[in-house]
Amino acid sequence: MKTLNRTIFSIALMLLLIMASVPAMAGKLQNQLVAESTLDQVMRRGVLRVGMDTFLPWAMKDKKGELVGFEIDVARRLAEDMGVKVEFVPTKWAGIIPALLTGKFDVIIGGMGIQTKRALKVNFSIPYDYSGMDIVAHKEKAAGFHSLEDFNKPEVEIACKLGTTAVTAAKKYMPKAKLRLFDDEAQAYQELRNGNVLAVVGNAPRPAYEAIKYPETMFLPLQSNFTKEPIGFAVRKGDPDTLTFFNNWITIVSHEGWLEERHHYWFGTKEWAHLVE
Repeated sequence: MKTLNRTIFSIALMLLLIMASVPAMAGKLQNQLVAESTLDQVMRRGVLRVGMDTFLPWAMKDKKGELVGFEIDVARRLAEDMGVKVEFVPTKWAGIIPALLTGKFDVIIGGMGIQTKRALKVNFSIPYDYSGMDIVAHKEKAAGFHSLEDFNKPEVEIACKLGTTAVTAAKKYMPKAKLRLFDDEAQAYQELRNGNVLAVVGNAPRPAYEAIKYPETMFLPLQSNFTKEPIGFAVRKGDPDTLTFFNNWITIVSHEGWLEERHHYWFGTKEWAHLVE
């Protein structure tokens, strides 16, 4: 009987010790999560490293070789509000998510569409903008084309930038067409100007700008964009503090009207054209 009582006492004491240690363990875990968050690392480093690729007018180089564009404005404003410097890390689009996951930068701010497959690898912020796909075609070779179905033929070659949602959109809406993929978006449009492809699918408003710039060889066959997709920041998984901060920041500047103002400047006007042309 005494042995049984001692056993019960030992078990009860052990449970009490475990219960007493739970708050301390939870506090230690919380501190570890905070210390390991990207947000905390950025603040201690004093630099926000932003992964991006060039897409007109999201991000591009001006005549002086400096980065300009909608995404550049967004990243700079974000860093300014955080009280840190911004460092842009140009990265080929096809490898931009792997580069984020290996820690080459802290966040992707690059016109990245929120997609289910991507969300399995990274966490997205709430949308800070919306984009859509448009198509620009060769004026002579695609004469008389006015619908997606006109391009949905095996003999039609369409150019897209590798790894972008333009590829997904082209495969979904024109599955019979032949796709030619390029690392550089400028190469795709050059192929169209040379008449080597029938059309280019890309994020608006780039196709429209190309049609305006080269009216002798290009035209817009559709009346409007044929897709609409939300755009978000992408961060590594397991980092709720950083994601929450980005969501809060997007909410704040959205209600200020700042995001809408910058979107209108870069997408609704050509006032910036002299910077890059």
